[in-house]
Amino acid sequence: MNIAIDGPAGAGKSTIAKRSAKELSFIYVDTGAMYRAIALYLLRNDVSPEDEAALTKALSGINIRIAYEDGAQQVYLNDENVSTEIRKEEVGNMASLAATKSPVREKLLALQRDLAASADVLMDGRDIGTNVLPNAELKIYLTASVDVRAERRRKELEEKGETPDIEKIRADIEARDYQDMHRDIAPLKQADDAVWIDSSDMTIEEVVARIVSLAKERR
Repeated sequence: MNIAIDGPAGAGKSTIAKRSAKELSFIYVDTGAMYRAIALYLLRNDVSPEDEAALTKALSGINIRIAYEDGAQQVYLNDENVSTEIRKEEVGNMASLAATKSPVREKLLALQRDLAASADVLMDGRDIGTNVLPNAELKIYLTASVDVRAERRRKELEEKGETPDIEKIRADIEARDYQDMHRDIAPLKQADDAVWIDSSDMTIEEVVARIVSLAKERR
């Protein structure tokens, strides 16, 4: 069985997907982490996604591997564990830009579909239900208001010892939403048969319970 969770940045997809997958004994696949790994490589090597020749050359030197260690997903970029480093803000912004490029999407699409064909998988991202797994048995569109998503991100950064600017966070989220929703290739949108869940006024536990209940209904 495949479950697809799509939604904008900061909607809580990763946290909720991880917990839901654990409840259902599914394998969780964080596709955003794959794009972030590519973005990290591009940043480290000063490669612009707009330079098609340089991008294509860079992609040929990238190997991404997903591993599960002690029950947690680990992301390896050319055999280096980059699970922590890919969560930086600048990496997320680059990932959103890189994801608009067809060579990047083509590189990851086969890997994502192979994972889904081999096991019960819960996958989250921007275009899982509409493009990567269009035949998923359950599709969720998970969202929240911009203000709620910005506040969540502010708290997350403060817990890491940073002093974030809430207005900049809000502007970054709005910019990423626009970019994700207006890209030419597989833009972010709700699949016709997806269940809409707005988590603005819901706890994580409530959202997880809703998804688990829907999944059990469709098994």
